[in-house]
Amino acid sequence: MDVATQLRSLIGSLARGSGVFGCVVARQGTSVPDLVREVAAKAERAWKDYAVAGAVGPDTPEEVKEALSQIDGVRAVDLLTYLAAEDLVFPGTPRRDRAHVHRVAERVVRLLGYQSDWYTNISDLSPRARAWDPVTRHTFDGVVAGISNDFAVVLLQVGED
Repeated sequence: MDVATQLRSLIGSLARGSGVFGCVVARQGTSVPDLVREVAAKAERAWKDYAVAGAVGPDTPEEVKEALSQIDGVRAVDLLTYLAAEDLVFPGTPRRDRAHVHRVAERVVRLLGYQSDWYTNISDLSPRARAWDPVTRHTFDGVVAGISNDFAVVLLQVGED
């Protein structure tokens, strides 16, 4: 199985939960903010009935770029695991088997490369100080995106309370 097929399968597995969206593309001309905005727009369309009336958020890749900070591959594994296995809205509420999801997240990062460029909008997920910069119109969102010489991947969770 080629790398693209493996990445699509793995990201698809991580995005199985309600409100979790993923994407894998060939890198050609793709920027992380463009891809994150594309996945965010998909999530906003899919979750439009849950959004708070009149909610606003980043509408352009430039605005998304302002919300992202660079992380390393080890942190990317942790955050991919969190977004697939935990609930941003209700911390401590598991959505999926964490050990399984962690193995999948490790495989994604290994295939894309630990030395790839990784980004997130999440600055803190500790129980008392959860913090992120929004990339969608939803009350809760968390994203991890990675880009290598060949591929780009995104995993996004959105939620409302």
